Amino acid sequence: MELLANIDNPRQLEKFYRENKSGFKAEFNSLYNEIKDHQLAVYWHERLNYEASEISWGSNSELAFVIFCSLLAGLFAKFPTIFHLNPEMFYPRNLGLIIFPVLTMYFIWRKNLSTTKIVVAGFSFAAAAFFINLLPGDFKSDTLVLSCIHLPLFLWAVFGFTFVGNDIRSYQYRLEFLRFNGDLAIMTGLILAAGGLLTGITISLFSVIGFHIETFYFEYIGIFGLAAAPIVAAYITQLNPQLINKVSPVIAKIFSPLVLIMLAVYLGAVLYAGKDPYNDRNFLMVFNLLLLGVMVIILFAVAESSKKEQSQSGSYILFALSIVTILVNGVALSAILFRISTWGITPNRLAVMGANILMLINLCMITYRLYKSVSQKASLIEVENSISKFLPVYLIWTIIVTFIFPFLFQFK
Repeated sequence: MELLANIDNPRQLEKFYRENKSGFKAEFNSLYNEIKDHQLAVYWHERLNYEASEISWGSNSELAFVIFCSLLAGLFAKFPTIFHLNPEMFYPRNLGLIIFPVLTMYFIWRKNLSTTKIVVAGFSFAAAAFFINLLPGDFKSDTLVLSCIHLPLFLWAVFGFTFVGNDIRSYQYRLEFLRFNGDLAIMTGLILAAGGLLTGITISLFSVIGFHIETFYFEYIGIFGLAAAPIVAAYITQLNPQLINKVSPVIAKIFSPLVLIMLAVYLGAVLYAGKDPYNDRNFLMVFNLLLLGVMVIILFAVAESSKKEQSQSGSYILFALSIVTILVNGVALSAILFRISTWGITPNRLAVMGANILMLINLCMITYRLYKSVSQKASLIEVENSISKFLPVYLIWTIIVTFIFPFLFQFK
């Protein structure tokens, strides 16, 4: 590890820190027990983990840039009104393009990334925008629907490419990106909840005095607020990690056992009700959505738990949850294979089968590492690495479904 090799080199440590501040902090904290005897390491530990008692709003230039990005996102969200486009065709295709380019712009500006990375990110967003908006067909086309569903995942990966800075191969930085997404989701949810409350109060107050501002408010204020929420949340979490970095692990710790109980009870209820995912298409869709949700919870729970020393009971809960999720995945995958062998291949079936296979492989890797963790034969870092290593594999499948499936199935 470069950080470990340069622990007595102040200049190089400062260089690493300036290249990727959040990634540096995550890697440093994970190694601190090994290097805490070094005086320089003690200084960096205090520097990185000092928690300000007040909320920071950053510099005026950063605040101005965030406002600019927020207005840019809101302006793009208003394209259907400005250019007289069909909203039902525009928003499903472009939802990810409203959110991720401005988030990427913010981190490019914040991290002072190289020109090469800026060009790669810009080209990726431009190519995605042209592709999805020029893709023929309506929403009766399975391949169009799949592209619209998977494109935000591709754009999210491009955003991650800029987030990790100049060390894209670092497993620790990839995991830090997952942690950031958990914090971002929580802060965005809080902002949207507060915004919803303010909206309800504002509309009610104006209606009392005879002004019905609902249409104007949602078209010119609400849509800008929705578009701005993720970038404002990113801005707040980056400047004030102390606001959220204690909340995310608590949520992960609470929800992991609750999800385990819910999943076990649900599987029992499925058997009792006699539901059949092999012949009931709608139930299979719900089953796969459940699998995806639980998989995401496992990934974020591991990422958040690794911020601090994971308790033995917490590791056992994650291990049990991963085993139950493998069972769910096995049922879903066997149902998809049954439907393909019975009724043939369709874009939807192939996409779901590929995703289930990848999740099953990743789950097996995670479960094996968790088993070693609970048996105290390995640390939780190995579990983290098994997650980080697999992220590019998900990206490859996302690219295939988004950009290749339409041509492979002739836009059907």
